[in-house]
Amino acid sequence: MKDPKAPIGVFDSGVGGLTVLKALRRLLPREEFLYFGDTARVPYGGKPLAMVRRFAWEIAGFLLRQGVKAIVVACNTASSAALPDLAEDLSVPVFGVVEPAARAARGFRKVGLIGTQATVESGAYPRYVDLAWAKACPLFVPLVEEGLWDDPVALLVARHYLEDAPKDLEALILGCTHYPFLKGAIGAVLPGVALLDSAELTAREVARALEAEGLLNPEGQGRTLHFVTGDPEAYRALAERLGEKVEAVRRVSLEEL
Repeated sequence: MKDPKAPIGVFDSGVGGLTVLKALRRLLPREEFLYFGDTARVPYGGKPLAMVRRFAWEIAGFLLRQGVKAIVVACNTASSAALPDLAEDLSVPVFGVVEPAARAARGFRKVGLIGTQATVESGAYPRYVDLAWAKACPLFVPLVEEGLWDDPVALLVARHYLEDAPKDLEALILGCTHYPFLKGAIGAVLPGVALLDSAELTAREVARALEAEGLLNPEGQGRTLHFVTGDPEAYRALAERLGEKVEAVRRVSLEEL
C-alpha cells in the first residue's frame, strides 16, 4: 500500500512545470514534493516524440526510486509523448496536463492552441477538443529559460507567432507549462481572448484523486526538493526570478537516469 506521507513527483523539461508545482502547493500545502527539471536537455519541443518518451520514462523511473506516491507530468510535450502509457504501466497514479486544459476549452465556441512543435504535431489536444487554429511557437520556451519573459523581445516574438490567429478566437490553450510566464505578451497581442493554462486545473485533479485514494498527507511540512540535470545554481537563479524559493537543489547526472 502506498504511503500517504510519501512525496509527489513533478517533472518538466525545465522551469515551466513550476507553474504546476505552485498550483499544487496552493491546493495541497501539507504535501512534500520532488520537482525534476531536465535542464540539460531542455527544450523538448523540437525533439522527436520517441526521444521525449524515453526521457519521460527515465525521469519517472528516477522519481519512483525516490519513493514518490504519485507523478505529475508537468510538461505538455512529455504528456503528449508518454501518456497514457505511463499511467497504465507505473505502480503509482500518473497525471498529465493535456486533458485538464482541453476540458476547460470545451466551454468556448472557437478555441486555439499554441504549443511546442512536438505537442502541436502529436495531435494530443484534438483528441479531446475541436480546435479552430493551432500554432507551434518554438521560441517561447527558450525565452522563458533565458529569463526574457518580460523583455520587449517577448512581445515581438508573440506578435510574430500570433498575428494570424482568427479574429473571432474566444480562448487560447497555452499548450506548454512555460507559456503562462508569457501571459503578459500573449494577452497584449490577443486582448479579450481567454488564456487557458493547465496548472490550476491539473492541481485540482491531483487533489481530488489523492483524496479519493486516501493518499493525502496528514502531517507534511510542504517542503520541495529540486532535482536538475543541468547546472543547479543557474536553475536556482532562474527559478527564484520566477518566484520559486529553492531551498534544496541536487544535480542528477544523465547516467543516473
